Amino acid sequence: MGKEISGKTDRQISARPLADSFGTAAFGGQGWSGRTLTHGQEIGGLWADCGMDTEWQNLKSVLVHRPGKEMEIPKQQVNELQFAEALDLGKAREEHEGMVNAYQKNGVKVHFLEPNPSMTPNQIFCADLFAMTPEGAILARPASTVRAGEERWVAQTLANLGIPILKTLTGTATFEGADLMWLDPETAVIGRGLRTNSAGIDQISSLLNELGITTLAFDLPYGTMHFMGMLRMVKKDLAFVWPRRTPHGLVLALRERGVEVLPLPDLGEAVANMAFNFVVLGPGRIMLGDKNPKSIAGYEALGIECTALSVDELRKANGAMGCMTGILERKK
Repeated sequence: MGKEISGKTDRQISARPLADSFGTAAFGGQGWSGRTLTHGQEIGGLWADCGMDTEWQNLKSVLVHRPGKEMEIPKQQVNELQFAEALDLGKAREEHEGMVNAYQKNGVKVHFLEPNPSMTPNQIFCADLFAMTPEGAILARPASTVRAGEERWVAQTLANLGIPILKTLTGTATFEGADLMWLDPETAVIGRGLRTNSAGIDQISSLLNELGITTLAFDLPYGTMHFMGMLRMVKKDLAFVWPRRTPHGLVLALRERGVEVLPLPDLGEAVANMAFNFVVLGPGRIMLGDKNPKSIAGYEALGIECTALSVDELRKANGAMGCMTGILERKK
């Protein structure tokens, strides 16, 4: 016999006809509360604060990964693991900590990639592993087998931070976050090349179209890595490009939007010391490697404020602060 509850047994209650529930909240009756906000309106409430639609507005939060044991690689594996040289892990950690401290001093909230059992030497380059839209992240699908799977751990971290993932690429699509940039809030540009293929561009363009954003795709020169190495917008109306690498169509698109387009201050430092691999902290404010005196002087002559940090050891992994910084939020 079932337990007695207010004159009825629990068996009798569980066997109540569904018709009795008509008009209750679960079926749209009294007590039902319908969802009225759009997904975008739920950012910062139901979802964590995140998103960006420019390359130059004030930086608010980033995702980085502290160098770990995975970066201690033997010299004979340097090339196949996509490093330039083997590095000193102790020095690399010191430089990375200096970058984190600089962000925090500039009011930027720093989040860290969660540890996992499958860390790769290139996991430090968080900019490659996702791209942020105004309403959430597009998860990367790295093109090389060396980096395949890194996106899984970024997805886990983003989810735990409360950041929505709008797109995971499927099929043969490849995409790395450093190939997508913003010209203005209504226009994104994406580079087709070694790391991002046409299938990836098609899938991303479809998503952005749903958000009311136009996507312009450009081919990258053979032997280059990412679109991020072609373009840096430091203000709404000022961009720097790498001459003879940057697609002509991109320059035209910038000028059509009233953006002044200037060449890098010093190509030699860009090649030798990654002077162009910088992060825009806000309008007219950048953070770059400190072994670039000509570039720094050139930027400062234009009224751009420069924060210079050592990345000498980290550069041996074939990247600097621009590559190491996954941008979660800029002021919109």
